[in-house]
Amino acid sequence: QVELVESGGGVVQAGGSLRLSCAASTNIFTVMIMAWYRQGPGKQLELVARITVGGSTMYADSVKGRFTISRDNAKNTVYLQMNSLKPDDTGTYYCNGRHLPSSREYWGQGTQVTVSS
Repeated sequence: QVELVESGGGVVQAGGSLRLSCAASTNIFTVMIMAWYRQGPGKQLELVARITVGGSTMYADSVKGRFTISRDNAKNTVYLQMNSLKPDDTGTYYCNGRHLPSSREYWGQGTQVTVSS
């Protein structure tokens, strides 16, 4: 069983920064597409950013230029650097991993990000 554990959430003022981390409990991390999703108050779950095994990235339009996703395969960890945070970025952020050989998906428990105006 693969476990994903997020950390780094918190409360920050608008314009501030946070760095989220998601550590996987297994080396199969290296063949997993990793992503960050979020769910704001009263909103649907949305894809924020994704990084492939090879390091290619994609971002939601709402976070382009402000957020950066990266991965460290040696540490089985994916990061989300969030800069210039806005109140609309408030929500629970979830780490997601899809194992390419099996197509199985795994989710973390979520970490809360609150941006005050």
